[in-house]
Amino acid sequence: MRRAHRLTGMSETGAGELGLRERKKRRMYQTVSDTAIRLFLEKGFDAVSVADVAAAAEISKPTLFRYFPAKEDLVLYRFADHEDEAARVVREGPSPVRALRRHFLDGLQRCDPVTGLNDHPEVLAYQSLLYGTPALVARMYGYLERSEAALAEALGGGLDGRLAAGQIVAVQRILAQENWRRIAAGERAAEVREDAVAAAERAFGLLEAGLPGLVAH
Repeated sequence: MRRAHRLTGMSETGAGELGLRERKKRRMYQTVSDTAIRLFLEKGFDAVSVADVAAAAEISKPTLFRYFPAKEDLVLYRFADHEDEAARVVREGPSPVRALRRHFLDGLQRCDPVTGLNDHPEVLAYQSLLYGTPALVARMYGYLERSEAALAEALGGGLDGRLAAGQIVAVQRILAQENWRRIAAGERAAEVREDAVAAAERAFGLLEAGLPGLVAH
């Protein structure tokens, strides 16, 4: 979910009130997004209008657009917390690539849907909606570009940072899509896990070899 901004200089009462407002705002994001995804899964993304989603969520269209500027954002909201995840991970140091390798492998262990290694029916349905809808795939590239830009900045910026970030984001995306592809074809997550771990180890090993400056600060 989107995180609330941290404000200072407020009274204790004001801070409490802000917390309540932010919690309500986050619940609204979640409720409207979940409602939209349910409708999209039932009827298809193109068959459901923004007006349909607003009606089902019992809000007006203007209110919906204040939360979600585009129809596609109703689906991609579930990625909100992951947009700067790679950038946060590399700041844990001391080695950006090794920190990302550990984070991805931990995700595989947890069957984090972001790694593609999850065979829960709801997760598969969501991923089929996402990857099977051209408008959503196109919108997702905006998310990937922002994730890449945040990572490049965390890696020091400049051309070297951008080149490294592009390679890292591509590796993570390809690994996740390969896991999802196999599970969508009928394999169980437990059957894919060993290969997924081996592929991640190999891919991040190649990153380390190709980006020696990022193995350790």
